[in-house]
Amino acid sequence: MTRFSMGRRVAAVAAAAALSLVGMATAQSAAAANDVLNPEAPLWVNPHSTTLDAAKKLKGQAKEDAQLLGGYASATWFTSGTPKQVEKDVSTVVKAADKDGAVPVLVAYNLPYRDCAQYSAGGAADTAEYQAWIDGVVAGIGDRDAAVILEPDGLGIIPWYTNLDGTLEWCQPADLDPATAAASRFAQLNYAVDALSALPNTVVYLDGTHNGWLNVGDASDRLLKAGVQNADGFFLNVSNYQYTANLEQYGTWVSTCITYATQVNEGDFASCGSQYWSGGPANGWQGTALTQFGEWSDTATDPALNTAGVNSRYESILGGVEPAVHFVLDTSRNGQGPWDAGGTEYSDPEDWCNPPARGLGAAPTTDTGNELVDAYLWIKVPGESDGQCFRGTGGPEDPERGMIDPAAGQWFPEQARELIELAQPAL
Repeated sequence: MTRFSMGRRVAAVAAAAALSLVGMATAQSAAAANDVLNPEAPLWVNPHSTTLDAAKKLKGQAKEDAQLLGGYASATWFTSGTPKQVEKDVSTVVKAADKDGAVPVLVAYNLPYRDCAQYSAGGAADTAEYQAWIDGVVAGIGDRDAAVILEPDGLGIIPWYTNLDGTLEWCQPADLDPATAAASRFAQLNYAVDALSALPNTVVYLDGTHNGWLNVGDASDRLLKAGVQNADGFFLNVSNYQYTANLEQYGTWVSTCITYATQVNEGDFASCGSQYWSGGPANGWQGTALTQFGEWSDTATDPALNTAGVNSRYESILGGVEPAVHFVLDTSRNGQGPWDAGGTEYSDPEDWCNPPARGLGAAPTTDTGNELVDAYLWIKVPGESDGQCFRGTGGPEDPERGMIDPAAGQWFPEQARELIELAQPAL
């Protein structure tokens, strides 16, 4: 689930030093953004999760690995079904979590033209069917606690969408009207946000992609069009591998850009600093593209990892207004960061698809130490395959692993072992 675009802005201003926006946030303990995901809120561990179901059919080390991972809170995905079916299924989960006094994390993943009919194809047939399905999710939650991750990829991949720089993106389904397809996507998401946010004890987060995908301004613009101001924030890195440090920087920039473009200079997304050009007062506007293959900071000696320029740029334009939009991170597989497939000879490395030698990231928690980050979550269920990866070859084997990968969503014992062995921090 990785795509990317680029953005840049050049100016000339000098400054002696920069105050990191992320530093301001992490210097304080996490504030309670809401009554659901507050720093004391326990996340629900499902005793009937797909992970523990997989363990029943395994033996030896593979069984122990699945049982270990099943002892951590991970999300429950809802991807299909009639409104009545999803209402029943959601209700079963939230009732069990409520009985345990914990918060369940639910993923709603049923948009029309989900994933542009690619690897995770499926979804509702049209807007009316989707809205009825969302109504089923809403009815299933009721007045109980729940955190909803609303439509991974829903804003990263939009049918017939023209981004801020005027580029028509690659998702162009022939059977959708180019004049209305993108507007329909935003209407679907706004409906879902409004319906879920109306519940008394539900928090909902929209797709903010991640630091290796959309530039900050484009992500912020899409989030606003989808109704982020009526939601509890956005999520990052679902089913991906980006470093937590980089995600927190990127998420803070998106939060700040939304604040700037709504409270300081309305609609000026072009002035928002981005990961694709790091210039700003702190580095004399001598910028470069930041690399995702290393951890970012304001003190990094490598210019491709140093964020001081971008952070000082936001300091210069905010005028004392502070970012306020919160977010959550998927840390299920990001302990070792993303796979650098640059040294391979595959025509399509599919770096998102069961990459080798990855590790678990931070364990799920609502106590993040960052006032903008409501939770670290395991949204993608660690140990479940991304699908059968051919990396530009004819298959059926994954040439990087020398084996046939399990189908998407099936348990992958070899990958589970890697994630545990290479977890950072260690389990």
